[in-house]
Amino acid sequence: MVQSECRLLRGLLGFICLLAMCISASPDLCVSLRTVKDSLNVTSRRRYMKMNFPINYTIQVHYEEVFRLRNISQLLKEENPPEMSDLQELWLHASREGIKKVLRVLPERHPTRRKYLSNLEDLFRDFEGLYYQKYKKDETRELPESIQNIWDNMGENGWRSVTPKSLLDNCYRTMLCLFEECFKNENDNINYCDPNWRKGNQTT
Repeated sequence: MVQSECRLLRGLLGFICLLAMCISASPDLCVSLRTVKDSLNVTSRRRYMKMNFPINYTIQVHYEEVFRLRNISQLLKEENPPEMSDLQELWLHASREGIKKVLRVLPERHPTRRKYLSNLEDLFRDFEGLYYQKYKKDETRELPESIQNIWDNMGENGWRSVTPKSLLDNCYRTMLCLFEECFKNENDNINYCDPNWRKGNQTT
């Protein structure tokens, strides 16, 4: 009887260890993304990325670092459309580069750096770690030509002036599109990949 209970206990402990390994191998990306979404709320974007800067203030970023819903829709209409993971990786890179560009122009004691943007950068870094833990990069896979061209031109293809807030606005909207399953509920009929979805919605 005692031996039987010990075998049962060992089996139960083994199952718990296996379950823990499975959970750690497949982190819940949606939990991390919702934390990013909470930090990207429209109130914070307006306060820290608009009101804390001079009127009409802009920074210089490379063309590929401005990643918008329009870019996604155009890429998906191509004859050889990219996989969702291709677009998600572009979003991750463009978002983190945009945050870095803004941080570079901010003094150490600037309230946007201290109270908002540094923390947001940490949240993105944490999410990126979880993302590549779950989705291992396939270095042997050949990317669609349009995606490869974007990566090849990243950081080299000219400059454009953008407001700090517009960078995070685009980051927020494209995130909802590319990770739609994390944010939609049963009663949500919004198509987050439609460039016009936010019209009339003052909370985005």
